[in-house]
Amino acid sequence: MKPLVSIITIVYNGADTLQKTIDSIACQSYQNIEYIIVDGGSSDGTYDIIEANKKVIAKWISEPDDGLYDAMNKGIDLATGDYLWFINSGDEIYDAETLSNLFVNNDLADIYYGDTVMIDAQGEVIGERRLQPPIKLQYTDFKKGMLVSHQSILVSTKIAEKYNTKYRFSADFEWCLVALKKAHSVVNTHLVLSRFLDGGLTKQNIVPGLKERFDIMRRYFGLGSTILHHIPIAFRFFKYVIVYKRF
Repeated sequence: MKPLVSIITIVYNGADTLQKTIDSIACQSYQNIEYIIVDGGSSDGTYDIIEANKKVIAKWISEPDDGLYDAMNKGIDLATGDYLWFINSGDEIYDAETLSNLFVNNDLADIYYGDTVMIDAQGEVIGERRLQPPIKLQYTDFKKGMLVSHQSILVSTKIAEKYNTKYRFSADFEWCLVALKKAHSVVNTHLVLSRFLDGGLTKQNIVPGLKERFDIMRRYFGLGSTILHHIPIAFRFFKYVIVYKRF
């Protein structure tokens, strides 16, 4: 039997973005999905969208939370699947065959990962992420930055931990790093897995987010290594901004 995938969407006042996200889950040809929505107590019509899509949604809650990663932890608590996949409001699964193509070999790895395309508020493709996933991903690759998008990594519930809510903007970086460190089998799907809405929480808080990421890297890789690796990181960042006029 194909594994059960718990797809979790975090939303707060996402009336303008949530339906596209739900539609990308509802259209999947893959059948073994547990779709969970964690709403932070929206007041803009998000609740009505959830109500209108109850046939697609397995579980949902709507209540205040202590930030994005607290909400993600609530999603983990609700999940009963074999894998966790976070597709937040505004983001989308790449196409209707994505999950079917991902599990075509039945290898049941600890982690599956793939590529990401960036989209704007109208759903139009902007381009690829600045950082690209390597052919063989391991936790030490995160010395170079977050090489795989949080929306393009599926983690087995056997190894997934809770998010460290000490970090307000970059806890996903540590979550992915820890999962990769624990994983025995990591599979590159060689697929584009998600469409990521440009302008998320970390991008809106770029300086504090980078400070948190530096602290995470320092804790796992040491201060000297972190400083050394930030030289090429900074160079690639500014080069990308100059060439593509975005980051």
